[in-house]
Amino acid sequence: MVMDVGTGLALIGAGLAVGAAGIGTGLAQAQIGAAAVGATAEDPKMFGKGMILLVLPETIIILGFVIAILLWLKS
Repeated sequence: MVMDVGTGLALIGAGLAVGAAGIGTGLAQAQIGAAAVGATAEDPKMFGKGMILLVLPETIIILGFVIAILLWLKS
């Protein structure tokens, strides 16, 4: 299969979008998870708020995945 340079660069960009978003999400969830466990240990009522805050970074990886799909479809 022969690709031009633009297609190759678009696919590299798609990979970077998902990879960078995944690394950022992982780093954020590590910090938020530790804080949520500490808060839940002190007050069990904080469990729901901790779960909501733990889900927020997932939107970053979803956005990275959408950008990757858009770049892939464009190429």
